[in-house]
Amino acid sequence: MGVITVEQGCLRLGDKEEAFTLSAEEIFAVVFEGVVSLHDVPVSRNDFLSTGLKFCEYAADPTVVLEVLSPDNPSGIECRLVAKGIGFEIDVARYDGSFVDYALNDTTWICLPEGSIEAAKAFLALVGLPGFGPISLGQYLSILQLRDPVLTLEDRTCQLFSASHLASRLRGDIPEGFAGTLYPYQAAGYHWLAFMKRSGLGSIIADEMGLGKTIQVICLLLDAKNTGHEPSLVIGPATLLENWRREIQRFAPALKVVLHRGTRRTGFPEDLRQNHVVLTSYETAVADVSLLRSVTWELLVVDEAQAIKNPHAKRTVRLKTLRSQCVVAMTGTPMENKLVDLWSITDFVVPSLLGSLAEFERQHPETLDGASGLEPILTPMILRRRVCDVAQDLPARIDIPQPLELDSESAEIYEALRVSAANHGQGSLNALAALRMFCTHPWLTNQFTHVASAVDCSVKLERLLQIMEEIVSDNSKTLVFTSYQKSADLLARELAAHFGIHTDVIDGRTPVEERQPKIDRFTEIHSAAVLVLNPRAAGTGLNITAASHVIHFNLEWNPAIEDQASARAHRRGQNQIVTVHRLFYVDTVEDVINDRMARKRQLAEAAVVGTDGKNTDAQDILRSIQISPMNKNRRG
Repeated sequence: MGVITVEQGCLRLGDKEEAFTLSAEEIFAVVFEGVVSLHDVPVSRNDFLSTGLKFCEYAADPTVVLEVLSPDNPSGIECRLVAKGIGFEIDVARYDGSFVDYALNDTTWICLPEGSIEAAKAFLALVGLPGFGPISLGQYLSILQLRDPVLTLEDRTCQLFSASHLASRLRGDIPEGFAGTLYPYQAAGYHWLAFMKRSGLGSIIADEMGLGKTIQVICLLLDAKNTGHEPSLVIGPATLLENWRREIQRFAPALKVVLHRGTRRTGFPEDLRQNHVVLTSYETAVADVSLLRSVTWELLVVDEAQAIKNPHAKRTVRLKTLRSQCVVAMTGTPMENKLVDLWSITDFVVPSLLGSLAEFERQHPETLDGASGLEPILTPMILRRRVCDVAQDLPARIDIPQPLELDSESAEIYEALRVSAANHGQGSLNALAALRMFCTHPWLTNQFTHVASAVDCSVKLERLLQIMEEIVSDNSKTLVFTSYQKSADLLARELAAHFGIHTDVIDGRTPVEERQPKIDRFTEIHSAAVLVLNPRAAGTGLNITAASHVIHFNLEWNPAIEDQASARAHRRGQNQIVTVHRLFYVDTVEDVINDRMARKRQLAEAAVVGTDGKNTDAQDILRSIQISPMNKNRRG
């Protein structure tokens, strides 16, 4: 009779000199169908039972299992092919480089369904694996996308590779040359971004507003400079470029930065390569895509990445042709309306991860099931921390400066107003007030009245709406402070029209007895809402702790006025962290006011001037009418 032996996870018939590796069909035929000969060798059911194995008559469920290699390795993943039965699972073995179509352990033999081995080979080919075993994070993400009618996929990593979990376990040094201090969660965010870059993957950092996405990415830009050979490119809204320049100068002074914009921007790739970081706007990047495509960027960063959420837009299509070693998308709202938003941003960061748009829409329809199927694939790629998640690391109040630049046409008109003020002498407070009003909105000084849209002639209003987009998506409440009645009416109208949320105004026109009822209505709303306030009218006596965001649309000469206004939300009884945004134009009177406020606060001086400017230091007034936005290249 035939000799049956167990060798390397398979059954063999015959002696060592001439033995045959048996297939599932051959074994099943002898054990369950009474066949008495294989390969011209007499064999019986008892020959198989003599191995001590129990033979299952039903077929196993062929399953691809993903699990952690070791709890000590934060990024080690193993991919195994197992045969699952009732109450057990067995690894499928390979003999002489080929899979056998059954599985066995010390006690049990079970066959695989027809077509399982072919499906396993196709699976490995799709993800570029020579065999089952350790895999990379990129392969893990690809595997999560696979759907096969024969193979079952079972992810046992228990979200250990979610971005937030992985970030909390990674360790390392902050890049040499970083001139700041990171909160623990910010250091973790940088380590995660660097890990994804080393893994050959892009990433999406979607921390809530106020948590410092920019500073974490600046660390990564510094790391890219220290370890790479090519410059990095940052693309963002034109309103944010000056903030990027200032933040890089502050935290990574070793980085050589150029603003690529305006009529005097270079047309030569070699000029761009002379820098460590190139900053440009979405509009300029689209216009200069051929030039930017001639450089393979070490790191490509897209800020406010919801700008590329429309996969069919010219902006998205053109920017996806840029070349880089790694892409990082920054956004507080990775999905604004539809799942396709996520596909578009993700496809920019890791092309083809989610398949083609048609495949994505077929696999992930706009349903709860479609979204839930997408979640495990994207959690390793999207780092999202909320203020409440890291509250223990944060102060009770987060101040976010928002330096902005006037566009070229606005800068020319501002310059004309400034020259007029200078010609009238430094005591011309009326002319100085006109500059402040123009910076609040041009319509307040009867400029750009031919422009139909208030947003189209104000970079500051454009930025306010960008900030509010994220706040509204989070259903948070906001106080917006502005000094002028015309500005208050304009802002209330624009915010209500853009977001369809409760919007109200409290200023000098509001009777005292009506102010608290307005605040009560604002507080009772269980969704996003806005109060537009005059800092004088709301500067004292009002408690508005329902708001977690404060926006100063124009700055006050007197630091005490602004602080009193911010204290309407940031005060006893507030159980949320308050984020204070301060919008101002650089190289204008507002820049002088911002510097003045910083100086006064550093000296810990109380109010020394009135908001009308009558007691303002002569030097501040003089500088206010001397500083000019025309001294710098304007954006195109």
